[in-house]
Amino acid sequence: MNLLAIETATPACGVGVRTSGGVELTRVVDENRRHTEVLTLAMAELLGECGLRPRDIGRVVVDRGPGLFTGLRVGIATASAFAQALGCGLVGVTSLELLAHGAHGAGVRGTLVAGVDGRRGEVFVQTFALAEALVATSRPAVAVARDVVIQWATNGDPVTFTGDGVERYAQDFGAVPNGHVFVQTVPPVHEALALGLRRAVETSITPLYLREADAVANFTTRERPR
Repeated sequence: MNLLAIETATPACGVGVRTSGGVELTRVVDENRRHTEVLTLAMAELLGECGLRPRDIGRVVVDRGPGLFTGLRVGIATASAFAQALGCGLVGVTSLELLAHGAHGAGVRGTLVAGVDGRRGEVFVQTFALAEALVATSRPAVAVARDVVIQWATNGDPVTFTGDGVERYAQDFGAVPNGHVFVQTVPPVHEALALGLRRAVETSITPLYLREADAVANFTTRERPR
């Protein structure tokens, strides 16, 4: 089965293709939040490089978040439209599990905290136990970055941090005495392809926002004119 993966949860835009013959190509095509402009072109180019046409794709895998509101909307809408138009399967994965699988595949073991930058001084986080298998030990949540740092600095447990949320506050996370940083700024697209092979097909993808969009928050918290 040929798979297409779409990654738009962070400022980067990533795409990946895996052919039924085992050929795999992944690419981060932009890191400046221009998902709308570059995504469909990148998909077409990568399919062409693999010698595939859109109708050759049997399954589309998309990151459903948590992450940047606009990026997630673009990625999920594109994946859903592609799947509906061509009658192929649709699978959703999360940005935090992709980061965890990326670290696990690189040999990281023990407790892992995956963190995606949520702006406003916050990060979207989830904790995983990495041994022979990978197990989520908490649910995805939004937290103040400083609070996450203090929590792990004071409990004394060894921990690895990863994700662009960790990179955004690198000085703070890097100062955790019992911590280590595994650098990953983009949820790895090759892990989305791997998970997409094993997951059940879904009828629709629900975004994992965890909070309202920045524009909504800015509007609702603005002081009303008197």
